[in-house]
Amino acid sequence: MGTHYRGSRAEVRALDAFVKLMRAANTLRSRLESELGRAGLTESQLGILEMLLHLGPLRQCEIGEKLLISRANVTLVVDQLTERALVRRERHPEDRRSNLVGLTADGKKRIERLFPDHVRRIVDALSPLTAAEQEHLGRLCRTVGRRAAGLP
Repeated sequence: MGTHYRGSRAEVRALDAFVKLMRAANTLRSRLESELGRAGLTESQLGILEMLLHLGPLRQCEIGEKLLISRANVTLVVDQLTERALVRRERHPEDRRSNLVGLTADGKKRIERLFPDHVRRIVDALSPLTAAEQEHLGRLCRTVGRRAAGLP
């Protein structure tokens, strides 16, 4: 079901696409968050653990920029992960004003164990689309996201 708005064709088309995009995204997010909740993680916590696994230690500000979450939220999530001994903060060796966040041994084990199942759920969720359709969807979403951010 799309929009019931009665405007120009361009308005109705854009609203209809937006409603469908948001519903699909919310449905997928809800499904994935439910599984993450059973694993004791939030989407942001998983995002940080996964990022640190694949990129290595990062400054908190870099984490926020890459995940598009606020500085305060990064601090909160890193605090939560630190309390659970999944990440650690260390002074940046070249910039004492900033901290590097890295995985602990337990954090590395946890994300290495959980991430493959998370990936499988995403693959399953997108399986109604062909490989070409998934690639096209990715390009379309990137275009919309970049334009919304004022980028070319």
